[in-house]
Amino acid sequence: MDIQKFKQINDYEWEIPKTGSMRVPGKIFASRKLIEEMDEKVWEQLSNVATLPGIQKASIAMADAHWGYGFPIGGVAAFDANEGIVSVGGVGFDGGCGVRALKTNLTLGDVQPKIKELIDELFRTVPAGLGSRGKILLSDAEVNEVLREGAKWVVEKGYGTEKDLEFIEDNGSIKGAMPEAVSSLALKREKKQVGTLGSGNHYLEVQYVDEIYDVEVAKKYGLEKNQIFVWIHCGSRALGHQIGTDYLKVLAEASRKYGIPIHERELVCAPINSEEGQRYFGAMCCALNYAHANRQVIAHLVRQGFSRIFPNAEVETFYEISHNSCKAERHNIDGKSKIVYVHRKGATRAFGPEREELPKPYRSVGQPVLIGGTMGTYSYILHGVKEGERAFFSSCHGAGRAMSRTAAKKKFWGQTLIKELEAKGIYVRAHSMSGLAEEAPLAYKAVEEVVEAIHNANLARKVARLRPIGNIKG
Repeated sequence: MDIQKFKQINDYEWEIPKTGSMRVPGKIFASRKLIEEMDEKVWEQLSNVATLPGIQKASIAMADAHWGYGFPIGGVAAFDANEGIVSVGGVGFDGGCGVRALKTNLTLGDVQPKIKELIDELFRTVPAGLGSRGKILLSDAEVNEVLREGAKWVVEKGYGTEKDLEFIEDNGSIKGAMPEAVSSLALKREKKQVGTLGSGNHYLEVQYVDEIYDVEVAKKYGLEKNQIFVWIHCGSRALGHQIGTDYLKVLAEASRKYGIPIHERELVCAPINSEEGQRYFGAMCCALNYAHANRQVIAHLVRQGFSRIFPNAEVETFYEISHNSCKAERHNIDGKSKIVYVHRKGATRAFGPEREELPKPYRSVGQPVLIGGTMGTYSYILHGVKEGERAFFSSCHGAGRAMSRTAAKKKFWGQTLIKELEAKGIYVRAHSMSGLAEEAPLAYKAVEEVVEAIHNANLARKVARLRPIGNIKG
């Protein structure tokens, strides 16, 4: 991307000046190198988002940004609660997609000798892959309860503990969900089941703490060198995709009805307070709740799998956060505290210290920020800081794609990747070799560079780096 299109604020903050119908400027938090490597569409999409009614402060992109539908992936935008809009393009087609991180009392020395046995056991235990069937089959009434209550309903049925809920954003149950706003087709695609990893870029990964950068915050988080973690990355599956598809049509009509100029088809939207806007928001909250319930069941299955290989294992929820959502949050806008609707699409919430939404054990140091890398590199835990308010307390969510899925499948072979990763000490099981090729580490940007940019931009600060030793792909 042409860096000359931007005004440089500092080494890690760049601005697209407000021109034409833009209501606010655009901003990217990234290094010069990362911006130059981004596709031109990111600039265009940031500028288009900046034209939407009620947008606050700036249209924002993170260091992992790349082209998406409507909003760039890695995009953040907040809208006034009275004059703003809600958009499918600002959430994406996998509402609630996110990461559950589980921490254990095991060390690298305990697990590494048995990593193949453990991954094989988890591969059998956790349903994954396209069309996989979940462990909980639901009646019509139970489906509605899951959509309303999320992980809370699942825990009440015996899949996990109350302590799990304390360490999930919104305690795993998003208010405002409207099951009646979800189409029968979306419910049919959901197949009345919950607890599946899915396919694509979703994964289950066994990792260890490889490096600690901030000893004091790590102590608050209960992190230790060589400690074993499990990361679960998945979302709302076919349910969320169908909700997005359904409401893309509804919001297209709403855009015309309310006279909202649209610069890209996927930017269709509706006023937040309109009937169409409220119904989409309610359906989207259902997708978020379903995603929380889905990860809760998978976490329970992971515990069962660990116990069969390591009978004395303790596997606890460290934190869970989504990176495809729209949330009503309180933020400081021009010196005033107000409620805004924050869209994060491929971007992670990163609340700073003392936010009441955070678990009490973490509140003094800020929210854990979970940044997934690739199966051949690293993942990171950061913590939110007060300076992050200028980006609505948001961070990147991963490395960000550097290559399309089609291009990756042409360049990489699944079986070859498995051998290469095993040579590096990473044991991989996959349900699809072509799907594995799509997720080759070299198909992504360097996660170290992306995280360094967020750290240096002071949106969130590094706490620990984790290295994979085993991975399951759908």
